[in-house]
Amino acid sequence: MDPNAAHRYWRANRRLIVLLLAVWGVVSFGFAIVLAPWLDAFRVGQLPMGFWWAHQGAMVVFVILIFVYAFAMDRLDRKFDVHEDDEL
Repeated sequence: MDPNAAHRYWRANRRLIVLLLAVWGVVSFGFAIVLAPWLDAFRVGQLPMGFWWAHQGAMVVFVILIFVYAFAMDRLDRKFDVHEDDEL
């Protein structure tokens, strides 16, 4: 891989990481702390939504972000031809 392509690859990688961390931060800090009083007006089953986001929703989003990162990195690796062979 030439140095210019390597630079573009790592820049795209960092951009993806920053984007996913921002989503994680908004969900975990924003929904569970900052917006919790407003979200408590709504309910998920018998629980106030602010409580639900703090204890369940943030974890669900975090697991989804793991799969999104794995999928996006696979596409990025293939785009820059640094992927691993799929053969066993």
